[in-house]
Amino acid sequence: MLAAVLAAMAGASRADEPKQIVKADNAQDFAVVVAAVRQEMQTGGRYEFVPEAERSTIDTRLADMSALFQKRGTVEAMTADEKVRLMNDQSEINAILTRRDSERLICKREAPTGSHLTRSVCRTYGEIERAQHDSWRYLEDRRMQATQNRGGG
Repeated sequence: MLAAVLAAMAGASRADEPKQIVKADNAQDFAVVVAAVRQEMQTGGRYEFVPEAERSTIDTRLADMSALFQKRGTVEAMTADEKVRLMNDQSEINAILTRRDSERLICKREAPTGSHLTRSVCRTYGEIERAQHDSWRYLEDRRMQATQNRGGG
């Protein structure tokens, strides 16, 4: 039924490497995929920008899927209801990881300063998130500096 379960989740490959298709239809292969996903959710990984609430959802869904594999061993041995549960869990995880993929390209039309002519500007989700984080950190540093200067006189 599931030829390449969780192939989109594997995420271990980078844009400059060939995509890996992982056939995770048994407990052992699934454990490898889970480890790869968790690794990519670490700092510097492809899914490093997954917020804490969504990480919790992923962990819950992966635990549910792992329990199914521990109980049955393979997808083939699962009941129809268990296969539906597996697919629903997979679908939810894939949706989150696709949305938070730091290599996902986001393009929008912007008018450069001083011009009314728009042009396409494309950046990866990771670049956008890093820029926002760096801006936030800069503002926090300036706020702390201002507070210290006021108090230290």
